[in-house]
Amino acid sequence: MSLPKTLAEDVARNLVMVARLIDEDPEQAYAYSRIALRLASRVAAVREAAGFAAYATQKYSEALAEFRAAKRMTGSVELWPVMADCERGLGRPERAMAMAGDPEVQKLDKAGQVEMRLVAAGARRDMGQIDAAIVTLQSSELASSAVHPWTPRLRYAYADALLAAGREDEAREWFAKALEADKDGATDASDRLAELDGVEFVDALGESEDDETAEAEAGTDADVDGDVDDADVDGSTKA
Repeated sequence: MSLPKTLAEDVARNLVMVARLIDEDPEQAYAYSRIALRLASRVAAVREAAGFAAYATQKYSEALAEFRAAKRMTGSVELWPVMADCERGLGRPERAMAMAGDPEVQKLDKAGQVEMRLVAAGARRDMGQIDAAIVTLQSSELASSAVHPWTPRLRYAYADALLAAGREDEAREWFAKALEADKDGATDASDRLAELDGVEFVDALGESEDDETAEAEAGTDADVDGDVDDADVDGSTKA
């Protein structure tokens, strides 16, 4: 759908702000998405952006409605995994599992299929089926030594599931593999590894500030003590 030039520019500005703020300030991104939605609700890109902004603020029912609208407009299945994750967010993991078995999944590209696998494993965990979640994540993509954008998250999810199942040694191995692939810091695999190894990180800056505060307080106490001693020596009293 085409929009008049001025309107199109207004919509574009709001969509740019959604993209810019969605990670650092999702509530503000959501506000911009609502403006774009009021201006051009019949544009698929606007509905999709509104869906992601609602998703980022955990408004899962609203996000799901927007994603469904975008899917109807475009006929694309690429939003299928995040739609299934909205079902999880709404406390309906069984619906997410049903979506994971839908023929739509076969139309997804490799990244989308991996994302769907992650959502399905999460749904299994929601239902207390930790062993099934582990099996769900086991795949050729997990076993591959090749690194793709989704590799760190897949390995991390597998490690986390193993840890939840009490398989700590295996979990450590896979957290290490996730860290090896995670060049952009998409996961906190390094922190999880440190936690398993019993390593505690010390905030050197915070420690320095605490020391300075302690020294200042000690100095204040010394001054007070000194004043009292002087008074005692002079033999003076205060009424």
